[in-house]
Amino acid sequence: MKDGVNGVALAVFIFFFLAVTVMGFLAARWRKAENDSLDEWGLGGRSFGTWVTWFLLGGDLYTAYTFVAVPAAIYAAGAAGFFAVPYTILVYPLIFTFLPRLWSVSHKHGYVTTSDFVRGRFGSKGLSLAVAVTGILATMPYIALQLVGIQAVLDVMGVGGGEGTNWFVKDLPLLIAFGVLAAYTYSSGLRAPALIAFVKDTLIYIVIAVAIIYIPIKLGGFDDIFAKAGEAFSQTNPATGKPRGALAPAEPGQWTYATLALGSALALFMYPHSITATLSSRSREVIRRNTTILPLYSLMLGLLALLGFMAIAAGVKVTNGQLAIPQLFEDMFPSWFAGVAFAAIGIGALVPAAIMSIAAANLFTRNIYKDFIKPDATPAQETKVSKLVSLLVKVGALVFVLTMDKTVAINFQLLGGIWILQTFPALVGGLFTRWFHRWALLAGWAVGMVYGTVAAYGVASPAQKHFGGSSKEIPGIGEIGYIGLTAFVINVVVTVVLTFVLKAAKAPEGIDETKPSDYTADAGDPGVAVELPPATAGAGH
Repeated sequence: MKDGVNGVALAVFIFFFLAVTVMGFLAARWRKAENDSLDEWGLGGRSFGTWVTWFLLGGDLYTAYTFVAVPAAIYAAGAAGFFAVPYTILVYPLIFTFLPRLWSVSHKHGYVTTSDFVRGRFGSKGLSLAVAVTGILATMPYIALQLVGIQAVLDVMGVGGGEGTNWFVKDLPLLIAFGVLAAYTYSSGLRAPALIAFVKDTLIYIVIAVAIIYIPIKLGGFDDIFAKAGEAFSQTNPATGKPRGALAPAEPGQWTYATLALGSALALFMYPHSITATLSSRSREVIRRNTTILPLYSLMLGLLALLGFMAIAAGVKVTNGQLAIPQLFEDMFPSWFAGVAFAAIGIGALVPAAIMSIAAANLFTRNIYKDFIKPDATPAQETKVSKLVSLLVKVGALVFVLTMDKTVAINFQLLGGIWILQTFPALVGGLFTRWFHRWALLAGWAVGMVYGTVAAYGVASPAQKHFGGSSKEIPGIGEIGYIGLTAFVINVVVTVVLTFVLKAAKAPEGIDETKPSDYTADAGDPGVAVELPPATAGAGH
């Protein structure tokens, strides 16, 4: 790693950072809100068209995690890190089947969060609360991972001093970035990341296009890159006594690879930030079109993942794998273009962090504050609370980054994936059928959460005794698989069995405030003008 500050790269990074900061504050004037409500602050007025939604969802889903952690996983272990590519391919046919239905019913009834829908569909505040709490818990480590991405870039640029530097001086650049993010998110709401996403995605596409051509030329071509990577992976890892990794998944790891890809695909659009970006679009057709063009990002992701092999071939040596790709850019690119690449990663963290904090805040406001603390809250009061909570969520993520070992960030994010997957039966199941009993869904969720958390707690790694990974032996099968998918299967079994029992016992099922036509309604249909449910009108639910 080079010593000192890379002044040229830092100057370019600061230029882009200042540019998107200005855009973030100016976004408050873009499609200026007509009223002070969560629809306006938290969903951009539900007014975004195809391209804005595409950039917003792309900026939301392909984050600093993508840029830092995916190639870092390949740098550390080889092909196992490619699980992110098939899961993003699997997810789009899946969401094509249910996201338009969710948009339609949410637009019809004025739902802002997935918990709003669950409460309205099953008439259960308890189930709605469970979905909201899960969403907030799962989002926190995801936001932290974005801040880790910014910190990795700052470390490689030499900003903040060395390990012996006073903690405040060392972390000051990250604190400044956090403060700016918090300020323009508070001011502009979802419009800020929507506008900044245009810059972020353009920079990422440019950097990937250059990297996939320029770096292999400097390293002697892909033949040499794969040969050097294969040689490096064949060497024994002193910590495990096994080979460091493999260019292709070995047979014992195929169950892990497949279950992690499938489970991650099922979980991706359960995250609150994914739904927030979806509900901000102006029509059902915008969602359908986006599910057909978003796979372009998966193509980019496959190319991005190859950077992990390039880092090995380039002889990058880092103690923290999350620094591998920023260090590769520092070593291989001219300083000015390294600054562009670092800006792409930094902005790639700011956009999703903003959306995630907004989504978590909306969940708290609508499904905890309004449902249980102040049922008669006005739209303006809801917005004020959501703005304040979005700040608290970012502070929590910042504390996580500053106090925890950076290498555990991805494992805690994977734990969040285990949790959020347990909301799938209530959300997606509820979009197609009301057969599931609300109490059965709540019991299935609880069992899945407990099993997933306990199982993950028992996983050790060379670096940590607990939460060292997200894979464990699948009960009854004996293969190593993704804990989240195992917990999901247990969740569904419990839900189905208890639904039979509760229906036989004639347990009260709650009131469904939706009707079949709500799930196919579009913005231009007669009578679709965002009807406010009782909870939104202030009457409680």
